Amino acid sequence: MKKPFKISMRGRHILEGYSFISIWVVGFLLFLAVPLGRSLYFAFHRLEITANGLKASPNGFQFFRDAFTVDVGFTPALIHTMTNLVLHVPLILVFAMFSALLLNRPFVGRLAFRSIFFLPVIIASGTVLQKLLDQGAATLPIFLQYDVANKLNDYVPTAVLLPLLSMMDSLTLVIWDSGVQILIFLAALQSVPVSLYEAADMDGATPWEKFWKITLPIITPMILVNTLFSIVNSFTEIRNSVMQYIQMIAFEKNNYGYASALGWIYFVIIFLIILIVLYIFRNAGSNNYNREER
Repeated sequence: MKKPFKISMRGRHILEGYSFISIWVVGFLLFLAVPLGRSLYFAFHRLEITANGLKASPNGFQFFRDAFTVDVGFTPALIHTMTNLVLHVPLILVFAMFSALLLNRPFVGRLAFRSIFFLPVIIASGTVLQKLLDQGAATLPIFLQYDVANKLNDYVPTAVLLPLLSMMDSLTLVIWDSGVQILIFLAALQSVPVSLYEAADMDGATPWEKFWKITLPIITPMILVNTLFSIVNSFTEIRNSVMQYIQMIAFEKNNYGYASALGWIYFVIIFLIILIVLYIFRNAGSNNYNREER
């Protein structure tokens, strides 16, 4: 008699993981693999629009050199995008964690407030978001109405004041971009065992100590997830300077080869930044683990 087929626990976990990503893999192969391959091919060829379609002639790495040596628009757009990333991602993470901590506490109307924080993710996206940006809905008019910059310039150095005002003026965008991160932090906070907090209370730990010693270490993996999500979202959103510049090169100037090269340069930069973030979090996790062993 044949023994029934059994799968080990590790094999079951592997099978579950592949089953979850299988839909994405199929979608990638059907809809993204060919366009990505063609864009990589276009990046090394000069394209001409003819009656028979696009005619490609080899161009080597010329487009990649031109991006940094000839093009006067790409580098400023890239610097502007990086600046927004450095300013917005930390603000989004701090606001999302603070909001999740508040929304995780029991109070009347908690479900309604959770829905309100997530609504911008559904409403303020795509064309709707661009219309709101064009109408100035993403800025705080109080700074212009009361001339805050000039009034504070006598007390705060300009090099410090301007970045601070820029961060304050972008609070609306930070709130709009924090919906998904708040939900992820909420799920992480609700997974923290209550018994750990009860044991900490018995030892006389303060709320501040419980946050740093219990809450933060447990939700650190979700901080990494939110950081990566915020970085990718910042690099691909509709108001991104580089994305707008690449679209202009491709669809207004019809220079598909150069636009493809810019897209791949942008992709490599994003990939390197994500690797740096993963390296930082991995080292931070290893240091915490070694400290606990000692």
